Amino acid sequence: MSFAVPEDCRYLETHEWARHDGDVVRVGISDFAQDELGDVVFVELPDVGDSTEQEADFGVIESIKAVSDLYAPVSGEVVAVNEELFDAPELVNEDPYGDGWMIEIELADEGELEALLSPEAYEEQIA
Repeated sequence: MSFAVPEDCRYLETHEWARHDGDVVRVGISDFAQDELGDVVFVELPDVGDSTEQEADFGVIESIKAVSDLYAPVSGEVVAVNEELFDAPELVNEDPYGDGWMIEIELADEGELEALLSPEAYEEQIA
């Protein structure tokens, strides 16, 4: 099976993606991760204004199969939370790189992006 791995994202080994736009990084889970989890039924996310550290957990995702922690690809302040997921967690399954995004982080250290997996490296990991 082939999974979407957008070229404009960087990835954590734990299957979170990061899309950098100016000072903000939008975060979600990969197509591979949502497929492995199965039907997502609940997402717990931080509050706007919370701080996070690279690779620290920032929330929880629950599916019919498992409960998993979510890890931040970068450090910074949470500046937006996708509140649609509270009423429609299935958006993570339907559109993991679009409407299923989870949080936006104001980037504290641009160098942290370089530590993330490139799309090619992530594709090798999930192959």
